[in-house]
Amino acid sequence: QVQLAESGGGLVQPGGSLRLSCAASGFTLDYYVITWFRQVPGKEREGLSCISSSDGRTYYADSVKGRFTISRDTAKDTVYEHTVYLQMHSLKADDSAVYYCAALPLGRRTHWGIPALYDYWGQGTQVTVSS
Repeated sequence: QVQLAESGGGLVQPGGSLRLSCAASGFTLDYYVITWFRQVPGKEREGLSCISSSDGRTYYADSVKGRFTISRDTAKDTVYEHTVYLQMHSLKADDSAVYYCAALPLGRRTHWGIPALYDYWGQGTQVTVSS
């Protein structure tokens, strides 16, 4: 059974940093990639960053490139349990959103930013950037 759960959200001041965690289980990263999305009310879900552990590649949206870093905690990994982080720096008010992690079959990874392609999602964690 595929499960994803985000944690680490909260309130942070502009310019601050936050690290989100995605606990994923029930699948092997040989066949899936994990992506972070965010969504604000009234807007489409936005793909932020994707990690493809099978070939070591990471992908970033222009809106977060240079500020956000996706990584995988290989020390915690088992075959079917994984932890993926999204380290966020220089946060702005526009970064306020609900952040989600999602799993996508490896063969679709070139379209990682399209939320409709994903079958598995976490419940989301709220990030609020405000003074």
